[in-house]
Amino acid sequence: MPNPYGAPEVSVHDVTAKQREGTEFLLVDVREPKELELASLPEGEFISMPLSELRERRLDAIPDELRRNKEADVVLFCHKGLRSAQVTVFLRQQGWSNAVSMDGGIDAWAEEIDDSVGQYASM
Repeated sequence: MPNPYGAPEVSVHDVTAKQREGTEFLLVDVREPKELELASLPEGEFISMPLSELRERRLDAIPDELRRNKEADVVLFCHKGLRSAQVTVFLRQQGWSNAVSMDGGIDAWAEEIDDSVGQYASM
């Protein structure tokens, strides 16, 4: 489903294909720390960059792994894909030309790829 921000998106299937193929990219979770208790990919597979910190600290909140390379392929995700779309647009405005949002977020990942990541209670 297209997001209201017009951010480019990639499917959870495309992300897992990138992982299987060994394609280099940064997977960035923009959810809040408490949300990781509800559903999360294994530690070390993603970079955490909570939207609240980004709103507060702007570019200073961007982790070094991302800051070092504006040309890197970046896949952002959240619960359902709206916040990650918002951050994708922000990053692209700041020069990260290869940032995309993962359509459906971690919810889609749990439903279509791996239910062991967990799901939010009905929200």
